[in-house]
Amino acid sequence: MANIKSAQKRAKQTIVRNARNNSQRSMLRTSVKKVLKALQAGDAETAAAAFAVAQPLLDRFASRGLIHKNKAARHKSRLNARIKALKAG
Repeated sequence: MANIKSAQKRAKQTIVRNARNNSQRSMLRTSVKKVLKALQAGDAETAAAAFAVAQPLLDRFASRGLIHKNKAARHKSRLNARIKALKAG
């Protein structure tokens, strides 16, 4: 443990931030998995509804720096393409 007061505070802040980041990253992954699960089941409506929930999460966490903005864009693009292909086919 740190001996200096400012270092002790930084250590506490790191613990809190790590917990928050892990929770948010888990929530994001779960929302993306729900879209993928609906796509594998062949249910375009459920996939579209799940994507509508996942898309703002991807944007929000990319803007906060939890994930890279290009990763968020890539996920949105690929999921949306798969939903469109399922609706068309």
